[in-house]
Amino acid sequence: MADEHLRETRIDGETVFEGRILRLEVDRVRLADGGETRREVVRHRGAVLLVPVTDDGRVVLVRQHRYPTGAVLLEVAAGTLEQGEDPVACAHRELEEETGYRAAELIPLGEFFSAPGYCDERMYCYAARGLRPGRDLPGDSDERLEVVEMSASEALGAIDSGDIRDCKTLAGLLLAHRRGYL
Repeated sequence: MADEHLRETRIDGETVFEGRILRLEVDRVRLADGGETRREVVRHRGAVLLVPVTDDGRVVLVRQHRYPTGAVLLEVAAGTLEQGEDPVACAHRELEEETGYRAAELIPLGEFFSAPGYCDERMYCYAARGLRPGRDLPGDSDERLEVVEMSASEALGAIDSGDIRDCKTLAGLLLAHRRGYL
C-alpha cells in the first residue's frame, strides 16, 4: 500500500477517562520508521450535522452557549449518535429536537473528522429539505437553543464576518453551498 510509510500502529494503551459522550485513551504507538511515541486520543461515537433549508431558501441555524469556549455560537443543528444508531435516524431526531422541523428529504453532503489530530469523531453531514413543522419533541435537558433563520447569503456572510466560528457549521454550510443547496 502506498501509505505504509506513514502508518502508525497501536502497541498498547489505557483509558484514563470515560464520560457520557467520550472516552480518553493514552496509547503507546509504533511509528512507521520503528520509533515509538504516545498519542492522546478522544474516542467519540460520532455525530450528525444538518443544514436545514426552507422552501423559500432560508437556512435554519441555532444559537447556543458552548461552555468550553465561553461563547454563544451560531451553528447548524447537530447531535451525537446513540450507541449503534443509524446516522439518518439520528439526523431526523436532532433536526426535530433542535429546530422543531421535520424534513421530507435528507441529502448526504459528506463525512469528515472533527479534529483528527486527537479525536476519532466522524461527522455525517446532511442538507435537510422539504421542511415542515414537527412534533414538539423535548430537546436535551441540559441544552438551551435559540432557532435563527436567515438567507443563504446572510449565512455565508456570517462566515466571512467571523460570526460563524464553529468548524462543523463552516464545513456544513460550505458543502451545502458547493453542492447547490444554498
